Amino acid sequence: MNYYELLFTTLPTEDYQQDLLINALGEIGFDTFEELDFGFKAYIPATDFSQERLDAELALYQEMFSFSYEIVLIPQKNWNEVWESNFEPIEIKDQIFVRATFHQPLPAFPYEIVIDPKMAFGTGHHQTTSMMLELLLENNFENKRVLDMGCGTGILAIMASKLKSNVITAIDYDPVCYESTIENAHLNNIDNIIALCGSKEAIPDEEFDVILANINRNILLDQMERYAEVLKNKGEIYFSGFYETPDLDIIREAAGNYGLKYIGHKKNKDWVAAKFIKE
Repeated sequence: MNYYELLFTTLPTEDYQQDLLINALGEIGFDTFEELDFGFKAYIPATDFSQERLDAELALYQEMFSFSYEIVLIPQKNWNEVWESNFEPIEIKDQIFVRATFHQPLPAFPYEIVIDPKMAFGTGHHQTTSMMLELLLENNFENKRVLDMGCGTGILAIMASKLKSNVITAIDYDPVCYESTIENAHLNNIDNIIALCGSKEAIPDEEFDVILANINRNILLDQMERYAEVLKNKGEIYFSGFYETPDLDIIREAAGNYGLKYIGHKKNKDWVAAKFIKE
């Protein structure tokens, strides 16, 4: 799969204005972002890119503040090189060490996750993924049946397994993410992750104790009814992939319509990860 890389120059734009651009791009299919000193890079599968949709989405912000961008096509054969050149190990709360296959392990960490950094999104570097990992650390997953929607690299499913979950169903619509989840589960010696390729239609007719959904606001709103159908009573659901304002209130209102009670949330650079319980 080929990708488009858009290099945005935003100086002297304020941080919140850059976040507005990133959020807008996420709404039209951009799934990976890299922040830079002078702006950011945004990536989208070439098959999902539409110049018309991009122009329409950015028109409002061009009236609000100044920015520019350049487009570069990245052939599939070069994508792994892009990932590897930007991939650094990360640490979560002195508990989780996420590294690539070409980094040395750090045995002092209770949990280590090894990720082969291909084009799949979800290496732990983005605030939403790191906050979700923190939420996993803070809650009980032992013997729980878990559904991981928009699994990306499988990092959350792998962590759920390391926290002694029973069986984890990991779903992503991108075939590369599906394959990456299988490969990364193998790298971490995990054998209780069932990977499926698809969207909400791929969710099996089973009951889950916990649902993890780190996607974006619009997809969460579209799929939330199905999540509520398969979540056990008193089951927990963790949402991320959206901003505190205005997204959190929108998510809370929609969740309430399906019997999902808001418990609390984490915030990092205006990104949010929130916990709900089915009543």
